[in-house]
Amino acid sequence: MNKELVEKIKANPDYQELVSKKNALAVKLSIAMLVVYFTFILTIAFNPSVLGTPLSTNSVTTIGIPVGIAIIVFAFILTGIYTVRANGEFDDLANKVKQAAKDY
Repeated sequence: MNKELVEKIKANPDYQELVSKKNALAVKLSIAMLVVYFTFILTIAFNPSVLGTPLSTNSVTTIGIPVGIAIIVFAFILTGIYTVRANGEFDDLANKVKQAAKDY
């Protein structure tokens, strides 16, 4: 690929929209996951009794187990959100960019 084609693709408004939307979504989802994860870790570090509380009086399972599972499920949900957007909106924009590159 020559430099002229690369510069034309970079100047394409669809390409610029694709890059900005992908980056914005990636940052938002990353921040959401980091907030949830570090909240969990900091709770373990500074107040472990909260997550060590049994679910009921005679329960061996603590609150930390379902919270940990919820964090894993949350990560899967975020992955699903990204995948849906990538396979829909982002693919449409990428196809527009590819078509425009063929026309150059």
